[in-house]
Order: sequence, then structure tokens, then C-alpha cells
Amino acid sequence: MELVEQLVKNLGVSEEAAKGGSGLIFKMAKEKLGAGDFGKVAGALPGITDLMKSAPESGGVLGGIGKLASGLGGGAGQLGNLASLAGGFSKLGLDSGMIGKFIPIILAFAQSKGGDVVKSLLQKALK
Repeated sequence: MELVEQLVKNLGVSEEAAKGGSGLIFKMAKEKLGAGDFGKVAGALPGITDLMKSAPESGGVLGGIGKLASGLGGGAGQLGNLASLAGGFSKLGLDSGMIGKFIPIILAFAQSKGGDVVKSLLQKALK
């Protein structure tokens, strides 16, 4: 898939890490956007359901903290999402700093495939 190739080339990560990391990010976006808006994203970006299937479960201690913080709402929800993503990224052998490197590439890819609407939907979900 084109997105995976871009992540591997630009970040020097393995194909498995690129698939899993982007899958984790799309899973988080799906949770935050809801079915209607995420359907627009998925329609514009074929193959993201496969990426989401290759994402590791972001459980473990960090995932538990993520769920707890998400339940607190507000700014804590953002922390919860990042903690949950960090847990999944660590299972892929990536440090949490890589999350910030994946997102701009994913957003640029989303814009190239689905235009501003798809990019802004993803951006809203990933804030």
C-alpha cells in the first residue's frame, strides 16, 4: 500500500511497524469520529481497514491508563488517547516520539487521496 511505502521510506521503519502504527492511528480516528465521518475517510483511503486489522492491541498498563484518562474527559481524554497509542507503538518496537512523525505523513496521504475534507476529518480526530 502506498501509505505504508511512504512511512517505510520517510521514517526508516519496518513494513510491519508502518502497517501497525498507521493502523493504531486509524483505529483511534475511528473511535473519535464515529461511523459516518469515518466512513468518508475509509471510502477515500482504500486499505485502511486492513491496516487497522494489523494494529496490535494497545492494551497493557498504558492502555489501561488511556482508558481511565479518556473516561475523565477534557484534556485528560487527549492524554488517554496518546497513552493508548504509545502502548501500541511500543509493542511494535517504536517509541512514542514516532507517533508525531507518523501523523503528518498520514495527513498528507489523506489529503492526496481524499482532499481537504478527508484531511480535516482526520486532523480533527487526531488533535
